[in-house]
Amino acid sequence: MSWIDVSVFCIYLISMLGVGFYFMRKNNSTDDYYVGGRKLSSFHIGLSVVATDVGGGFSIGLGGLGFTMGLSGSWLLFTGLLGAWLSAVLLIPKVSGLARKKGFLSFPQFLEYIFNKRVALLAGIISAIGYIGFTSSQILAGAKLASSTFSTLSLTHALLIMGIVAVVYTVLGGLKAVIYTDTVQWIILFSGLIFVGLPFAYFKIGGFESIASTLNPTFLSLTSISWQKLVNWMFTIIPIWFIGMTLYQRIYAAKDTKTAQRGWFIAGLFEYPLMAFIGVLLGMFAHVALKNGILTGYSLANLDAEMGLPVLLRTILPVGLLGIVLSAYFSAIMSTADSCLMAASGNILTDVLKKHNAKNGLRYSQLLTLFIGVIAILIALTMTSVLELMLHSYSIMVSGMIVPVLAALFLKHPASIAALTSMIAGGCTTLVLILSGIALPFELDANIFGIGAALVAYLISETIIRKISSRN
Repeated sequence: MSWIDVSVFCIYLISMLGVGFYFMRKNNSTDDYYVGGRKLSSFHIGLSVVATDVGGGFSIGLGGLGFTMGLSGSWLLFTGLLGAWLSAVLLIPKVSGLARKKGFLSFPQFLEYIFNKRVALLAGIISAIGYIGFTSSQILAGAKLASSTFSTLSLTHALLIMGIVAVVYTVLGGLKAVIYTDTVQWIILFSGLIFVGLPFAYFKIGGFESIASTLNPTFLSLTSISWQKLVNWMFTIIPIWFIGMTLYQRIYAAKDTKTAQRGWFIAGLFEYPLMAFIGVLLGMFAHVALKNGILTGYSLANLDAEMGLPVLLRTILPVGLLGIVLSAYFSAIMSTADSCLMAASGNILTDVLKKHNAKNGLRYSQLLTLFIGVIAILIALTMTSVLELMLHSYSIMVSGMIVPVLAALFLKHPASIAALTSMIAGGCTTLVLILSGIALPFELDANIFGIGAALVAYLISETIIRKISSRN
């Protein structure tokens, strides 16, 4: 990698730290730090939402899916489109006005308003655990990208560099820094991939003729996917739009309900078809390049599917442009890592420690964000698969909290004890199934059984409560 590419990349990293320092001077309260002063536009909200949801983990993960299964991997982000638009219609009108009236900073505060403090406390713990894992997955994605691009940089060293930069500028700047950098980062990502990455890779591998003659025809089909995988993705990703702390923070940060809804509709379109097909196409191009001997020194046996795309970019892009595209991918990674770090910090400060209204609340926020960031880096050091870590983190949050949220949205008198029971049953079921590694029926995800356990627990608890109330 030339000094020009290294310089471009270093300028990008320094700029991100500069944004953090700038907004550090603008934050005067936890309201500024966690919800950006509640004055942001739909454009910034929309780009920040898609940057957070897709980010580097899904960018690298989509490349891996394109590498192994082709165009059908794009259905992963179709579930993101469905989740965004459903939550814009069903969730935002219920939550947005209430959040401004009550001054909510976190997702569990909404559950506390509907249920009670115990439900909010457990939701805060589950959400924080999930987002710490998700932050780790983004740091790992960045490390994979850096170590495959800089030949002298080990995965461990790359992980430490990525983690430190992401944690420091998030600690300093808070949500305003996160959202405004998300806008810039997402513009960099799309520009880099659409105008540089895709055309260079397409012509380097020999165009459509080379693609069609090299890949199995299933790679060019949208139907080469099992119903189990599609169901697993739907049950994991669509519900996250109803329980994701990062998403609630952006609902609260929007200046009004309509602004938040427009932001969600914008985010859905960016997820599918735009990012979905860009990601899998580049992964497919990497597979073609590997089979045609362009990626020298690698084979299907020794190349991690998620590393195929970064290796392709390092191999084919000319001096200067590699630094731009590399910065583009790091932009996506940073945009998700910082948001998830803010979410975990907000959950613990607001819902577990209850320090958001303390005299030194802003300082507590920054110290807590730093502490959680260090934990996320340590977790990333022990993991190998970006997509697996992301989906496991999603699964634990979804199975633990989706049933109470749906009860809060659609039932006239949701029961607090039933909500608490369902959260314990759902989260524990999914966690036990993941850790045990047992084969599940029809190859379905543990999350589906966790949601089922949560629903059964809620219905049984509510029935018992209703019978006891009727006797009294």
